[in-house]
Amino acid sequence: MNDSKRTATIYRKTNETEIEVTIHLDGEGKTTLDTGVPFLEHMLDLFSKHGQFDLTVKAKGDIQIDDHHTVEDIAICLGQAFREALGSKEGIQRYGMSFVPMDEALGQVIVDISNRPHLEYRIDLPDRRIGTFATELFHEFLWKFALEARITLHVIVHYGRNSHHMIESIFKALGRSLDQATQINPKQKGIPSSKGVL
Repeated sequence: MNDSKRTATIYRKTNETEIEVTIHLDGEGKTTLDTGVPFLEHMLDLFSKHGQFDLTVKAKGDIQIDDHHTVEDIAICLGQAFREALGSKEGIQRYGMSFVPMDEALGQVIVDISNRPHLEYRIDLPDRRIGTFATELFHEFLWKFALEARITLHVIVHYGRNSHHMIESIFKALGRSLDQATQINPKQKGIPSSKGVL
């Protein structure tokens, strides 16, 4: 990790997957994605574009069984890379919030870079699958990301009918919220916490 550049790379290899994730928090929204899970790649591209993060994800997993292990391990690596790229966290805004409409759906994400992992998931998706992607993996991805990034993450879809639109609104809002939370506030001296640590 290079604290001045706020970048990090995480590599993880198990009997089920081999994952490498690189994130640059102060990027331009550029992505290089090769995961074998097309719907997740689409969502990660949106996350990166709206968060202005440069993101590279290379993954090989046992997708001949299903997408579960690959999606879960990408989330683990992305969370770890995000946390490492933050470095000391000195001067960050810490909190971020975004509403994103996607046609008939309205998604909202609120984040706190708190070092207290929590996911509050208020989403009722009408479909079990989008193409070959099992929508239950959406919760799994968000929880593992929040856990490994050690952030408090609240995700809400206020309304919507189309599962694709609902998930898309959340990935866009997640990128925007994290971009806001990771911005350096010149007025903030040191760690933004009365405890003195995050």
